[in-house]
Amino acid sequence: MPLMVVGTSSHVGKSVTVAAICRCLVRRGIRVAPFKSQNMSLNSFVTADGGEIGIAQAMQAWASRLSPTTDMNPVLLKPKGDRVSQVVLFGHPYKDVPIADYYAETPYLLTEAVAAFHRLMQEYGQVVVEGAGGAAEVNLYDRDIANTLLAENLKIPLVLVADIERGGVFAQIYGTLKLLPEAVRPLVRGIIINKFRGDPAIFASGITIIENLTGIPVLGVVPYFSIPIPSEDSLSIADKVHRDLPVRIAVIRLPHVSNFTDFELLEQYASVEYVPCGASLAGYDCIVIPGTKNTIEDLAVLRESGTDRELVAAQESGIPVIGICGGYQMLGKTLIDEGFESAAGVYPGLGLLDCTTRFAAYAKNTTQVRRRAEAVPPILSSMGEVTGYEIHMGVTEPGTDREAFCGDGRVSEDGLVFGTYMHGLFLNPSAANALLSFLSAKKGLPFTPIPSESADPYESLACVFEKYVNMEAIIALTKE
Repeated sequence: MPLMVVGTSSHVGKSVTVAAICRCLVRRGIRVAPFKSQNMSLNSFVTADGGEIGIAQAMQAWASRLSPTTDMNPVLLKPKGDRVSQVVLFGHPYKDVPIADYYAETPYLLTEAVAAFHRLMQEYGQVVVEGAGGAAEVNLYDRDIANTLLAENLKIPLVLVADIERGGVFAQIYGTLKLLPEAVRPLVRGIIINKFRGDPAIFASGITIIENLTGIPVLGVVPYFSIPIPSEDSLSIADKVHRDLPVRIAVIRLPHVSNFTDFELLEQYASVEYVPCGASLAGYDCIVIPGTKNTIEDLAVLRESGTDRELVAAQESGIPVIGICGGYQMLGKTLIDEGFESAAGVYPGLGLLDCTTRFAAYAKNTTQVRRRAEAVPPILSSMGEVTGYEIHMGVTEPGTDREAFCGDGRVSEDGLVFGTYMHGLFLNPSAANALLSFLSAKKGLPFTPIPSESADPYESLACVFEKYVNMEAIIALTKE
């Protein structure tokens, strides 16, 4: 029997809970795949066959010891602003839809999602489903393909996750259960309380109260923990606390920032700060312009806020400036949009690299890549071969600057400014070491390289759940 994990609201820990359950099942010899019918996130990943899915489902696939596939997240919504989202269906752009019109698409999308779910069941024999946002969004019940409509269709046991750190956990749980449709409410078979700070034992009376109020068992109280797994969406940026370390890296927090998971390895070894547009960039040892869903619009924000001048001043002072994907496009001299990425027009870039980007089609390049960094000192020359993935619209035409990687990117003459389309670059220890060793040496600091292989974070995650969650009760739900 499949299992579905729903939440009292967004950001309560549904994605992590699904990943943990998947790994716990795998450790028991049970083949399992993750599934989320509809995700909304600008943090995405590219599957081996070039499909785009939410990073959370990729993370859950890794927890299941599987390669991610588009059936695991058939519908991905990527907000573009002005109440418009790009709908990605089975890994590829379907259409841009105003949110008011999107709901006309939901019957078709639900049918496609349910078909994907059944394909996963047929292939793996077990599926753990993740809901989206809060399960009790009463105004959406007639079109909620990620929660109530899916639950009514599949009729599988539900586990409700609540976040005690937010406060009001009793109201979260009781209110959600009371508001669920009558056809869905009996499917809720267990409750997990997440992000408890302190000794969970002191919440024993709270567990009793919840079980008496709801008649549903509390299957666990999970303590707050910090395990390095990818963040699902932009809500996670607010949770980030930069480490007080001597090497300081600024990542520009663009309005439409995407795939900031690119920097989560660096966060463990440097003080990585997500700096809003308009804030001072003085005192940072390196500045990164990350990916964005809306390159043209976010470039305009850089200019309006004065961040463009801060970036130029940093480059003139010998501070490395690195652009990833949309950030790489901004570093060039010119961006030409024929009406596909934003409003048609010719837009001046930051001019720190000699290249031009043209948006001449709605098509998106999505592919996994393996590239070798060019032997350009002082940073790229130490990277060697790296892997990553590309997700972008537009084609960048080279000027006089050299390639940064074989077949991708550009680098300035002094090697301190470079751009690449490669997401996940700095998740490669060799790339992170190349950057951090240079920045440390420049400050006269010792540097201990990041190990080329690290411990499996999903094993650590599973160990937490095995300790604090009644996994045998959850396993029993999957056998009904």
